Amino acid sequence: MSVASRQPSPCVRQCCLDGDLCLGCGRLMPEILEWATATDERQQQISADARQRHAERAAFSAAKG
Repeated sequence: MSVASRQPSPCVRQCCLDGDLCLGCGRLMPEILEWATATDERQQQISADARQRHAERAAFSAAKG
């Protein structure tokens, strides 16, 4: 059984899905669903991955003009 949530949720309450990607926080739908039961280590990985996705999307949008 997984440990309860210890990391603050990366949710920014600007949920808008593009496929399975939340444009608000950068998490994928499976990561959002997993969050509550994920271990502390897994939550840290989800947050890091989400920040990376969000930054990549922002850079792509900025490059498009």
